[in-house]
Amino acid sequence: MKIAFGKIVFVALVVFSALFYYAYYTLHYKWRDCFNALGRCYYNESGVVYLAQSGAVWLILAVLASVLTLYQLFRLMR
Repeated sequence: MKIAFGKIVFVALVVFSALFYYAYYTLHYKWRDCFNALGRCYYNESGVVYLAQSGAVWLILAVLASVLTLYQLFRLMR
């Protein structure tokens, strides 16, 4: 039962990691050349303003989820 719970946690962490990296890519990395001195990027076609600060948040969450995923993987391999 303990191993099954560990596998579920591992899969959930992989999914969260992928979602956070996807959010980082779509909300920051794709627009990195568009940011002005204030850290904003206005996209005319959709009327959306992207903020440079959001990239740091999504990247931190993605890296944290990846580290926890690796930790859970090593615990499952023991």
